[in-house]
Amino acid sequence: MGWPQAIVDELEDPRYWAYTPGAGPATEPTAMAALALLGHGRTAAAHKACDLLVERQEAAGSLGIGTGEQAPHWATALAVLAWQAAGKTPDAQPSSSKYAQPIERAVEWILSVAGQIMPRSPDLGHDTTLKGWPWVEGTHSWMEPTAYCVLALRATGHATHNRTREAVVLLNDRLLPEGGCNYGNTMVLGQTLRPQLEPTGIALLALATAPDRDGKIARALEYASRQVGPETTAYSLAMGLLGLAAHDRWPEAAPAWLERAWSRNTTLSLGVPRRAMVALATLGPRSPLVTLARGEQPA
Repeated sequence: MGWPQAIVDELEDPRYWAYTPGAGPATEPTAMAALALLGHGRTAAAHKACDLLVERQEAAGSLGIGTGEQAPHWATALAVLAWQAAGKTPDAQPSSSKYAQPIERAVEWILSVAGQIMPRSPDLGHDTTLKGWPWVEGTHSWMEPTAYCVLALRATGHATHNRTREAVVLLNDRLLPEGGCNYGNTMVLGQTLRPQLEPTGIALLALATAPDRDGKIARALEYASRQVGPETTAYSLAMGLLGLAAHDRWPEAAPAWLERAWSRNTTLSLGVPRRAMVALATLGPRSPLVTLARGEQPA
């Protein structure tokens, strides 16, 4: 049994659909576990995770963080991705249509929420008038929640919706001029921020089908290509590789890099969402996150 299967075996256990074992299920780890399970052919366990997400969906269509923390609701987009992937796998059962209504309600909620806009300021380098999605309702838009919402909307047939289009513009605007991106800002008080591989990978997934009119996506891809390698930490490596895979830039050495990175994390506390992302990255271009980002049928 290979090391990725050991991760997936663990993710089959509902006790691990939490940020830490025994803490109670939470939306992000449950959704990420479902995606990893689907990618590795563990359909029955994936559907159990998706069913749990349905149970946790609120009347408004959103999903809170988890037990004891109903808000914020940014992880709703991840539930949509899990449900959508569960309904599109080649061996999906007719019962997977039960996710159609939860998806519809969640998408309605996503489209009803927007990050707060602000007047342009010389102290901030990004366009503060563009609407994306926030971590917490009533606050400014940030890269990662916006990227996940773009992925969810594209996967559910809303790629041309005005909100999706504006969010893609926002993501491109937040890319740094020299390549990559930070978690949401570009320049603050005259200082250009440093790029980080994790948000760059998520942004590249969301920008998989976007036109590169100003070369920023190409520079982000070059940044990610330089940052991935045998010494990259497991989660950052996984995110960077998934972003590259969405643009047909999968390195031949990626499997060896992932195995080496994982071997350095066996004694560390790597939460379920991060473990699931590593398991997804081992699938490369066949990962459900990549196929959904590219608008393809999951393998």
